[in-house]
Amino acid sequence: MSRSARSPLLLAGLLAAAGTAHFAAPRQFDHIVPRFLPGSPRTWTYASGAAELALAAGVAMPRTRKAAALAAAAFFVGVFPANVKMAVDWRHRPAPQRAAAFARLPLQMPLVLWARGVARNAEGAA
Repeated sequence: MSRSARSPLLLAGLLAAAGTAHFAAPRQFDHIVPRFLPGSPRTWTYASGAAELALAAGVAMPRTRKAAALAAAAFFVGVFPANVKMAVDWRHRPAPQRAAAFARLPLQMPLVLWARGVARNAEGAA
């Protein structure tokens, strides 16, 4: 299988794993929900997990890949405030945890670019 054929499946797998984690261990995600969002953090945790699972399914299917990959790129931008909150909240934690929290911030850009690349490649495959 070529790299371009694997890429959407890997992205779908990442989204599916993250979405599943939101339901399997919601507490860890509840803590990073920005306080400015209305309602319960758990509601946002489950909603974002469901969104990730839906995006995973969409990216995995060739017919919906382009739209789902573009939506995934937007989703990665949209969850950036949660990563900022995590970095701020974890700034006094031990070095390994602090490093992980801060490393998430610049990693959002490659995720956005990856999803956009999957969408772009889906255009040529259609």
